[in-house]
Amino acid sequence: MDIQDNGVGIALGLVIGKPLGITIAAVGAVAVGVCRLPSDLGWRHIVGVGMLGGIGFTMSIFITNLAFGGNEPLIAASKMAIMLASATAGILGYLWLRLLGGPEPAVEQPSAERADLAA
Repeated sequence: MDIQDNGVGIALGLVIGKPLGITIAAVGAVAVGVCRLPSDLGWRHIVGVGMLGGIGFTMSIFITNLAFGGNEPLIAASKMAIMLASATAGILGYLWLRLLGGPEPAVEQPSAERADLAA
């Protein structure tokens, strides 16, 4: 296994795989009726939180130590890739939510009083 290939796999997993998995899981949960999005939350918020999910490096480092035990250069390179990918995911998630994460426009609910006036 090439150290560089391992680092690319880690980066792709944390920066692309985590957001994709979190978003797909949320879409699936809403689609089957397990839950629903609150009125002030949109799918762009779910994507942003998914990006922030790439920060989760603790388990990645734990798995690296188990998977590559005895290969110290590969462990060191993997830990560096994990830290860089986690930082990248955090920055991208922050920017996404900062730029696109404003509140959803409120959907006006018809009230009983308005229904009486219309009749």
